[in-house]
Amino acid sequence: MTSPDDDSAPAASSSASSAASSASSAASSASSEAETETFSDRIYRSPSGIAGGVLLLGLSGWLGIDAMIRGEGRTPWLALAGLLFAVPVVIAFTLRPAVYAGQDRLLVRNPFRTITLPWAVVEGLRAGYTSEVLAAGATYQLWAIPVSLRQRKRAARHQARAASEDPFGTTSAHVSANKPDEDRRAPSDVAIGDLREMAERNAQREGAQGAPEVRWAFEVIAPTLAGAVLLGVMLAIG
Repeated sequence: MTSPDDDSAPAASSSASSAASSASSAASSASSEAETETFSDRIYRSPSGIAGGVLLLGLSGWLGIDAMIRGEGRTPWLALAGLLFAVPVVIAFTLRPAVYAGQDRLLVRNPFRTITLPWAVVEGLRAGYTSEVLAAGATYQLWAIPVSLRQRKRAARHQARAASEDPFGTTSAHVSANKPDEDRRAPSDVAIGDLREMAERNAQREGAQGAPEVRWAFEVIAPTLAGAVLLGVMLAIG
């Protein structure tokens, strides 16, 4: 004869197994979410470059369209040729540059080229007068991470002031003991430091192997050349 305690034992075991399974799946889900968050793509762009590009596009569009509407003779054609040449160039040097850093590779989008670099071939990153990445014996400039000497000097002054005001000498060149979340480096130096850490951490990944790939941005080059040819022809005719 089975007692009530005997009937409850399998149910309790099943319940415990179900709870353990739920906890395990929750832990694996949290782990995968944390990994996704950790290795999600980081995008670096120049806010000042974007702002300047939008301003230039607005100004050139206003002047060019006004010339095409109100101009006489060859003026509308010259304005059209000038816009066709200037707009792609402005977009290429202000809105297009970007750096995408993922778990397997670094993608550098410069004005006229797109460079894909698996982390395994990245030999180093540096920020002198310009930001550069060294890979497979070549050097590629990072247009999206401009170096500002003014910001670097300002950061150096903040570091020196913080160090002089710290009687215990706990302030480092990068962070303060009182504000550990505040990075005192210039923005370009912070970005290069982050990319160096990602390169060191991800270089051994299986998906981070391969060779560099360079692709020319013909979608920018073609209209620029067409505008330059049209502008040259219009100037030569007149």
